[in-house]
Amino acid sequence: MAFTLAFLALLIERVFGYPQWLVARIGHPVIWIGKLIGWLEKRFNNLDLTFDKRRLRGIAAFVFLLWVVLSVALLLESGLLYLPIGLILLAVASSSLLAQKSLEDHVRAVAEALETGGLEAGRKAVSMIVGRDPDQLDEAGVSRAAIESLAENFSDGITAPAIWMGLLGLPGAALYKATNTADSMIGHKNARYGAYGWAAARFDDLINLPASRLTALLFAAAAWMTPGASAAKAWEAVRRDASKHKSPNAGWPEAAMAGALGLALAGPRIYGGELVDDHMMGKGGRREATAADIRQALALARVADQLLIILFGIIAISIIGLG
Repeated sequence: MAFTLAFLALLIERVFGYPQWLVARIGHPVIWIGKLIGWLEKRFNNLDLTFDKRRLRGIAAFVFLLWVVLSVALLLESGLLYLPIGLILLAVASSSLLAQKSLEDHVRAVAEALETGGLEAGRKAVSMIVGRDPDQLDEAGVSRAAIESLAENFSDGITAPAIWMGLLGLPGAALYKATNTADSMIGHKNARYGAYGWAAARFDDLINLPASRLTALLFAAAAWMTPGASAAKAWEAVRRDASKHKSPNAGWPEAAMAGALGLALAGPRIYGGELVDDHMMGKGGRREATAADIRQALALARVADQLLIILFGIIAISIIGLG
């Protein structure tokens, strides 16, 4: 049932997304999880304590977060499956943990902003999806940031929750989403979060390993079917560059995307006024990315998404056949 659930959820989210009117009325699961993470952090992350004590508090808070999210997900899953069309309703609920349509919409908005409003509009649009300082970015920097965000968030926002949903149903996807949200909020290596967010950051690295590798494969396969992209260069960049990225996971989709499009992504970037050095993904490619490259990346990602849906459909049908 779990892979069938993931397959249906992917289809539903691809077509409908998560409506903005629903966000305005009741919020979104990530917003709810984020509020709990913020409340726990304010309550337990005492900067006056030693590093070890703060890390222990962070571990306890993270375990509590996962327990709350797991409890709610199990109750929702068991409750919906008792209904006559429970699997469909559960798929609708589960689709909120995927981000195919919203990711594409946000990245496309950057391309449209650059094309119609110029650099300032592009900076404003890209600031919605990346954490780096937009005022430090030129047009090429804005374009690269959008493409890097598309590549990394395809893995984090689509492939990974789909995998864990396929393996463990709604609870698996919910636990993944809680971990990934915690990592984005408190998993930073700085004075405030280095100790407290240690558990969330390490666990997020672990559970994203399969998705990052699968996403690189999907991008390489999609490049073979996308005009102007190169599957061979995508895989060459993955083999050469992916393991050199500061993140154990982000380098895989970023390198595949960079190689496929002939770009050089990642490298030195500015976050919070500080220069963060990193290796180039797609070394030797172009740094001068444009809005046209963003649209090419979107085209490749759409094909990769279709391949992911087909893959889950095949697995679901195979499991049903074996049953």
